[in-house]
Amino acid sequence: MNRISFIIKALGNINEFVGRAVSWLTLLLVLLVSGDVAMRYIFNISYVAIQELEWHIYAIIFLLGAGYTLKHNGHVRVDLIYQRLSKKYRAWIDLLGCIFFLFPGCFLIIKTSIPFVLNSFKISECSPDPGGLPARYLIKSVIVIGFALILLQGIAMFLDRLLFLFGKDQQERRTA
Repeated sequence: MNRISFIIKALGNINEFVGRAVSWLTLLLVLLVSGDVAMRYIFNISYVAIQELEWHIYAIIFLLGAGYTLKHNGHVRVDLIYQRLSKKYRAWIDLLGCIFFLFPGCFLIIKTSIPFVLNSFKISECSPDPGGLPARYLIKSVIVIGFALILLQGIAMFLDRLLFLFGKDQQERRTA
């Protein structure tokens, strides 16, 4: 049980670190968008690279922050029924959700994204727009990394719910 608890904690720590680091990009995004809007409306100047950078930063925040969101149970779901269930039933729903939805979805996206990303690296893909950003393959690789982080957090959640169902509550696991 200690090994499983260690794995749960280690996987959670990865997403905690990445999520906290990525959260600072929201400040950068706000400043970038504000500057872009000011440039556009005050000086009537707009740059394609700035607009693409805004999209890329948003994609990074969304993709790399999703594992952190899952860790903190902040993802969107219909809680009308779930919140009224006992912890045991919620653990079963989480387990089944991981098995039938989360794991297959992550594997599918990772598996289909890898050739997409590798091809982008192979051709040194860049923006098709004049004045756009180079190295588009870097942002495409965030797709794989983001879903790998979600998958890792899903594994941690799955193991956590298994331990709960086998009678090791979270307080016992912390002290063990």
